[in-house]
Amino acid sequence: MYSASDLKKGLKIEIDGDPCVITQFEFSKPGKGQALYRCKIKNLISGNTFDKTYRSVEKVDKCALISRDYTFSYLDGDTYVFSDNETYEEALLSSELLGDRRYFIVDDMSVEILFHNDRALDVTLPNFIELTIAETEPGARGDTATNVMKPAKIENVYELNVPIFINEGDLIRIDTRTGEYADRVAKG
Repeated sequence: MYSASDLKKGLKIEIDGDPCVITQFEFSKPGKGQALYRCKIKNLISGNTFDKTYRSVEKVDKCALISRDYTFSYLDGDTYVFSDNETYEEALLSSELLGDRRYFIVDDMSVEILFHNDRALDVTLPNFIELTIAETEPGARGDTATNVMKPAKIENVYELNVPIFINEGDLIRIDTRTGEYADRVAKG
């Protein structure tokens, strides 16, 4: 258990059996009485945020989170199947949990999955992934103004904006945290 004085931004705690993270933290000491610890807390399962104030004498439960390395195996309908790198046990994750990150998952990709009581909460992908442009308009010759972007689709129908000089078949690097174009990968 944590005491209230251990609380800080980014700390993962457990409230009513649910894992939560402190997103904002404020300490105040009124003239008389006990110190107060005001926290904005986000539930990691539902995504809801709420405010909670702790007095200095209160205790807070630690959150038992486990992070393990997995490798993407295959897609089964809307379920993504990952294999544990050590035990080869499978973890099944829904496309809802993955959100837009599902567009950046490729065969044999190594990921880190965060668990709470054997329930998958979050997936961490590599920061950058290389994918091929499947569809885009050809760039207008001579249109060299800075930061001119055009829409493009990668091989799995995800759409993003790329610079005008990118063509179909080009291999690009995408930042998986933002879903945006990072740079073009040099050929051969």
